Amino acid sequence: MAKINFKPNEDRVLVQPAAAEEKTASGIIIPDTAKEKPQKGTVVAVGDGLKDKPVTVKVGDQILYGKYSGTEITLDGKEYLIMRNSDIFGTV
Repeated sequence: MAKINFKPNEDRVLVQPAAAEEKTASGIIIPDTAKEKPQKGTVVAVGDGLKDKPVTVKVGDQILYGKYSGTEITLDGKEYLIMRNSDIFGTV
């Protein structure tokens, strides 16, 4: 994982989403139009947290989050999600 020059504010977390599934368990190839948004990713950068609520994840953690959580951004040509710590369901 390359070092990124981005520091999220407050309780925000920068996440690199996992790749979408290309095939089903039985081997059927999924077309681009039918692929689900991934709900799993890796934490790339973490903010300092709020005064009364620290951020509960650290860089490198594998996390699960809601299907429509976060905002998509592009940094250095790569797609990331930035979301609040409260949008994260847990670590894997």
